[in-house]
Amino acid sequence: MSESKAYVPPQVWTWEPGNGGRFANINRPIAGATHDKALPRGEHPLQLYSLATPNGIKVTVLLEELLALGHSGAEYDAWVINILEGEQFSSGFVDVNPNSKIPALLDCSTNPPARVFESGAILFYLAEKFGEFLPRAAGQRAECLSWLFWQMGSVPYLGGGFGHFYAYAPEKLEYPINRFTMEVKRQLDVLDRNLAERRFLCGEDYTIADMANWPWYGGLVLETLYDAQEFLDVGSYTHVNRWAREIAERPAVQRGRRVNRIWGPEEDHQPERHSAQDLDR
Repeated sequence: MSESKAYVPPQVWTWEPGNGGRFANINRPIAGATHDKALPRGEHPLQLYSLATPNGIKVTVLLEELLALGHSGAEYDAWVINILEGEQFSSGFVDVNPNSKIPALLDCSTNPPARVFESGAILFYLAEKFGEFLPRAAGQRAECLSWLFWQMGSVPYLGGGFGHFYAYAPEKLEYPINRFTMEVKRQLDVLDRNLAERRFLCGEDYTIADMANWPWYGGLVLETLYDAQEFLDVGSYTHVNRWAREIAERPAVQRGRRVNRIWGPEEDHQPERHSAQDLDR
């Protein structure tokens, strides 16, 4: 729709399949499975079904960090779910995540196996399970969870709002791009002001709050997320850049960001991960 022609919403909205945009073929206003297909299972207690999007990277980074600390119980099988092909709508995946979004985790060490969906919930679940990267003192724990939930609430504006209208919408529309750009820059300023006084989001300790925020905001300032670095003037957020670079240098982060990756340089591809040896290259 052109901006020169005002849109008048109908009295009752009707879905028109394939109405434009990169993800038009998989977006729909109803839930549930579109086809029957069981999910694969590996030998480890933790079964992860994901893709190396920012939300997926959060979880694989935490798992690799836990393994780096010697938690053998954090060994996991990672299976790729290609969301562009609609694999998140299989009956098996919907059984693990009724919202049909990656990542989804199945913990087979419990009886019955525990399903965990939503990336923030997975981070919290694993941090509690292994007693790492989540402060125990009440005040510090509250700070960590506040930044974790801040990210979960903010990213719909960064990804679903700014990312969609700036990078993926079939037509560039000034009003939504300006609206969501303003909010994304406000978010970056929130982070920058906080990190001006702290090494990590909650202080001196690296936590799941950093792991949740880094793939999105670190990807925005360091990499090519939405190809928007110049547009958003990301270099001006000096403390966010410092924080993002430090986290990017962690070996577990470098391993975690490769898991379930099926695009980019061939040497970074690791569609599935079933042992540490899969990432030894």
